[in-house]
Amino acid sequence: MVLHSKILGEGTPFLILHGFLGMGDNWKTLALRFSKLGYQLHLIDQRNHGRSFHNNVFNYEVMASDLETYCEFHQLKNVILLGHSMGGKTSMLFAALYPQRLQKLIVADIAPRFYPVHHDAILNGLSSLDLSAINSRKEADVQLSEFVPQIGVRQFLLKNLYWEAPGRLALRLNLEVLKANVEEIGEALELHYEMALPTLFLRGDRSEYIVDEDEKQISNQFSNFILVTIPNAGHWLHAENPEAFYSNVAAFLG
Repeated sequence: MVLHSKILGEGTPFLILHGFLGMGDNWKTLALRFSKLGYQLHLIDQRNHGRSFHNNVFNYEVMASDLETYCEFHQLKNVILLGHSMGGKTSMLFAALYPQRLQKLIVADIAPRFYPVHHDAILNGLSSLDLSAINSRKEADVQLSEFVPQIGVRQFLLKNLYWEAPGRLALRLNLEVLKANVEEIGEALELHYEMALPTLFLRGDRSEYIVDEDEKQISNQFSNFILVTIPNAGHWLHAENPEAFYSNVAAFLG
């Protein structure tokens, strides 16, 4: 099975992997800007997310393999790969396992270390939605607000809603499998993986996903890396400060 994607533009292939509970469409605005620089953007939905296939197996090894299958299917070589959060972990492992596919790697607000589970409230909130009784996104937002007070996070999550049939909402993501395997999201990139690939790490100045102490492990595993801090941004740095995000990635791409 091949991952679903939206492809924009022509030129050097530039693949983007979204984070946990996201989808490729989250990146459309930035992708359109990058496409004008001579890149062909591939906005990919990872397994159990967006419009891609559902499967009971969910870990970074199979997600990296999914991406290799995608590249083989589309005959992609010498690609740029950008991954955010969970997508960043997939991207790091992909770079370790399939280095011949890549020319440059961009990792947005995630380090190669282990992270404890911290999505409980969000997953419980999504599980609480009674979609058989909810008739609008507004109603879903009100119900979800009991678990997720941040309006920006709710708006991001509710992009997963779609009309499965007239008058009947559903979630695109495979919530049951994602809940059962949520511990996989925090798994570390194994320490024996070392890469010389040019790599840009980006972090938000208000995020705690990449802290100063992470630089040692990053430097041990990525011998040719740059770490840039995006101002006025948290974990969703590409949405919170898109101008700084775009300019730093464009400069790295040259």
